[in-house]
Amino acid sequence: MSGTDPEAIDEFFSTARTKGRDEAVVLGDEGFRDFLYDLDDPAVAPWRGMGYEEFTAARQGNEFLQQLLDSWNALYDEPFVGLTSDGVVREGLYRLPTNGSTDAALIAAADELLGLLTGDEAERFRYPIDAPQWRGWSNPEFVFHRVGLRLEDLAEEKTQAVFALMRASLSPEGYDRVIEAMQLNGFLGELVGLPTVMNDRSYWVSLYGTPSPDEPWGWQIFGHHVALNFVTLGGRDVIAPVFLGAEPALSDGAQPPIFDHRERVAIELASSLTPEQRARAVVFESVLDPAMPDDRLHPADERHVAGAFRDNRVVPYEGIPASELDDLQRALLRSVVEDFLLLLRAPQRALTLADYDAHLDETWFSWYGATDGSQPVYFRIQSPVIIAELDNHAGVWLTNRLPARFHVHSTLRLPNGNDYGRAYIAQWRASAHDPKDH
Repeated sequence: MSGTDPEAIDEFFSTARTKGRDEAVVLGDEGFRDFLYDLDDPAVAPWRGMGYEEFTAARQGNEFLQQLLDSWNALYDEPFVGLTSDGVVREGLYRLPTNGSTDAALIAAADELLGLLTGDEAERFRYPIDAPQWRGWSNPEFVFHRVGLRLEDLAEEKTQAVFALMRASLSPEGYDRVIEAMQLNGFLGELVGLPTVMNDRSYWVSLYGTPSPDEPWGWQIFGHHVALNFVTLGGRDVIAPVFLGAEPALSDGAQPPIFDHRERVAIELASSLTPEQRARAVVFESVLDPAMPDDRLHPADERHVAGAFRDNRVVPYEGIPASELDDLQRALLRSVVEDFLLLLRAPQRALTLADYDAHLDETWFSWYGATDGSQPVYFRIQSPVIIAELDNHAGVWLTNRLPARFHVHSTLRLPNGNDYGRAYIAQWRASAHDPKDH
């Protein structure tokens, strides 16, 4: 790409993905297979046969990528504050139950995994609950921070034990979605002939704290298009930050795209808006609207604002408040939120939805692009207790230089300081000194 495309930043990224266009990006009839590289194309051929470390070393010599990593490192080094709408953390939003405890099945799954690891593996796998490594996750296919153990380097019995811990911690449907994203990464590796760079085991996994019924602990998994941070404490589970995506968003089978339900309901909501509501909700008429501020589009993140290393970002509310939606529209909005929370086990999902419901009047919905499904879109749902967004992206390992629905990124965070369960952990620490405070 870089040798022939005048808009190329490097082999994978083009200024076309961040350049404003007077004409809207309209979705055509093409599928992802219309944008496959030839296997001998210089964008993919040089990496063939490389393992993940060799590929990483080759990629990190790139000037654009080095600038990106330097900026990520600067963000990583900041003390954790939490994502906010105005730079000020709002206190008192997250309260732990008084007598909750962690399910025994989760503890048993964690102990089973720990029992299989060698001494060296266990030492690399485990971190204190407040370790800074929580914030080292990222979503590209190259390695940045090496946190914990690499799934593809583990014996199969140990890998299956990791999956068992994930299965115990997540809802059945949430577990299936995460595994689908991992399998789509493997499918992408096969499509471009790079299965040693991208596969369904291209992920780092680690454990934080000591599995216990009454103390905070959790686990993390991250890699290309999958990043989950799970914390359990006092009867509440947190799965945030979450980054899930796929390129392509579907394989050749009969299964629909990974976020098909979420996108269909969101489009139903957007298309139901009255002209007056639409004037509030649609912030930009296209995902490449030239009216966007210069810093609104990022060459790697594109439009999404809550991805890797954005723990302290200030994200002002935009769009339309839920108070200006009718009952049906608010029900559709809640359905989209519930899909973002699908990874939580059903009782935990209900508790987190109750947090969302309690702040419905402070919830905002914003949309970029056409509301009828004819264009790629970006949308965000934001309140004091949730920020959830979905963004259609341009190709990285596919050749489409403009956003399309078959490359999607999705993020979820708990703003005002409860990513990684931090607000809950702070309450637990305070109650350990004075039980009356709990």
